[in-house]
Amino acid sequence: MAWPRGPSRGESLPPPTKSSSYQSQPRSLKCIHSGKWKTLPFQFSAGSHLSTWPAYASGQAVLQNSQPCCDPEKRSSEQASLTIAKPRYLEQMESYLREEVQALDLTKDNAQELKLQVPKGKVHGKRRHLWPLLEENKLCMPYREIFEFFIEAFKTYKPLLSAIKNEYEITLDVQREKIRALEPLKSMFATVSDKCTQKISALKKEENAKIKTLMKEKLYLLKLIDKMKEEKASLQAQVNKLQKNVAEEYLHYRNECDARKLLLADLNEMRSQQLEMTLHQTQDIKSEDIVKLTLALKIARRDLTKAQVELNTMKADYGDVVPRRDFESQEKKYSDLCQQTETLQKDFDQLQKEYDTLLEVHGETVEERNRFYNELQQVLRSSTPRPDWAKCAGVVPGGVDRWRFLAEGKTSNQLVDLLLEEMGAAVLREKDFFPGLGKGDKVPVYLRYEGQVKNRKLNKKNVVNILKDLWKERISAHQQTGWQSSLPEFFLSYLQKRYGDASAFEMAYSIYESVKLYRSNHVMNLSYDILTGKVDEGVYHGLNQMLSNLLKELTAIDSSNSGAVTSKQFNLALRAAFPLKSNEHVQELIEASKCKAESAEDLIFYTALFNEDAEGNTEPFVVKVWNQYVAEKQDYLRELQNELGHVIEVKVDDLKTALYAIDPTIDDLTMDNYIYLAYQVPKEELEQAVPLPLETIIEKLLAGDIRRAGPLPEEASRPAPEEGEPRDYDYY
Repeated sequence: MAWPRGPSRGESLPPPTKSSSYQSQPRSLKCIHSGKWKTLPFQFSAGSHLSTWPAYASGQAVLQNSQPCCDPEKRSSEQASLTIAKPRYLEQMESYLREEVQALDLTKDNAQELKLQVPKGKVHGKRRHLWPLLEENKLCMPYREIFEFFIEAFKTYKPLLSAIKNEYEITLDVQREKIRALEPLKSMFATVSDKCTQKISALKKEENAKIKTLMKEKLYLLKLIDKMKEEKASLQAQVNKLQKNVAEEYLHYRNECDARKLLLADLNEMRSQQLEMTLHQTQDIKSEDIVKLTLALKIARRDLTKAQVELNTMKADYGDVVPRRDFESQEKKYSDLCQQTETLQKDFDQLQKEYDTLLEVHGETVEERNRFYNELQQVLRSSTPRPDWAKCAGVVPGGVDRWRFLAEGKTSNQLVDLLLEEMGAAVLREKDFFPGLGKGDKVPVYLRYEGQVKNRKLNKKNVVNILKDLWKERISAHQQTGWQSSLPEFFLSYLQKRYGDASAFEMAYSIYESVKLYRSNHVMNLSYDILTGKVDEGVYHGLNQMLSNLLKELTAIDSSNSGAVTSKQFNLALRAAFPLKSNEHVQELIEASKCKAESAEDLIFYTALFNEDAEGNTEPFVVKVWNQYVAEKQDYLRELQNELGHVIEVKVDDLKTALYAIDPTIDDLTMDNYIYLAYQVPKEELEQAVPLPLETIIEKLLAGDIRRAGPLPEEASRPAPEEGEPRDYDYY
């Protein structure tokens, strides 16, 4: 069907007829703010069509094809004929809208919402709860009401316009709900802002206190520098004074020399006068010849002139000369003063260096103090009160005596492990059956069983004896036939051979659960790691080989076969068995060997260091050897990681180069073993080996028997890490 269309632009409206279904009638609107109905003569065109009027003609004339140069009268007539009047319905609607908008209080914050409030008759659905607010505040809604009039007027487009209106109202409701949900965030933001401001103020106060302390230290140091400068100026003044005294003494001795010369001249003149007097007397007495006397006088005067010239020459040449005795004395004083000045200058330079060093040490000490203080605060915040371990005596089987024996010399962490083991053992003894793990490929071969497995309830002593016998059989089989199977496969065959096929899995499950529980026992812990694949079997054999070599060295150095050696002999045996150990590690082993010394003499009973009790617990000396072995392996791999730090994917050649760089004396056989541990590829297929990430290489090498083959190119002593200090590869 065709949609109803209003008359096109320029067409005239048909006259209204009696048969029209909708005649032009006045419409009544109710003003909400006044509460009265207003009758507005809204006029519609005949045939339910609205009057057409162009949107761009805002009540003004629309001129078409006007010419600016035409006759004004003609142009005015054309303008009057072409004026398009605004429809009455539109004018009435605009007038009503202006009245309603003017009646609103637009000074409020929600003025825009007041224009779009929902009328009482149109509130529906979830928004009916808003009507009490509208009724109470007597709000008007001109724009919404005008839109309702248009919807009612355009019957054909009413569904579409209503859908549009509903969608806008739903969208506005959603936005209001979101705004209402975000309101609490304002208060939260204000609270967070206040907290941040308080933190900043606290930090500023702390920094101001530190700045004040540093300023005081600076003033103190400046005063100390001024004092040193004053001392330097005082010493310089003393030197100047001594130089002035030397100059005065020099002038005094020079004046004395000149006076001596004048005295000699006077003596010579007096002597000459005396000679003249003597000549006159002899002349008078002997009446000598006047000519002869005249000649003698001339000769005497000539000699006098010559002597006077020589005297003047001597004065000119030696006027500045002082006696050697005085010169040597003054020179000695001057050298002493110079030496004292140099000594004082050296002392001053030394004090300056010490002062600078003390400043650096002071800065480092302040940084270290701050670091220790922060660590102390963290420890105080995270630490808990030390537990009363004596309470555990009532839980552990054996009572107080057994708990004291077990807890002797152990740390809190070790006591927790011990307590967990005892509790786990009690739970393990209560179990009658273990659930089978199935026969999947990920299940170890000795645990591949379906169904319920009986718990043999083995104690710790029985498990340790079985494991020791297992390792003996394993070593014997290796000496006879070599490595033909892995340890898990050999473990299953050993149990089948000793206990039969029916009981093999029962023993396997019982032993597996026991070794998984008792991790503090060295034999059980290492056996569990090897059986589960965390550690290579070579680690066990390597450790036994180390202890065997040490025992051979001690036996060889014990010439009396008494089982005891001195500390010096024990030190020599340690260095012979472990030539690459540092002095700190050797000293730690010596101290560990003396922890249970039975004699006050300087003797070490080395045979007792390798003993084990019935439950497989080793002496502290063997535990220290094992810990140092792990620490040395970690240090070796840390150097390897630093050497390969720039490599992401490690190739075989890269690993070989890095190993040769950190361990130049490594032999080819050891190198091939390390490469096989890292890539798990035979030697013939190393060229096709896929590069692996650095972390994977380090993890695989950490699980194997890795140790340094020779000393470092430049031997540098490195302090051993403290007990309990975290390491990069704390695997065991």
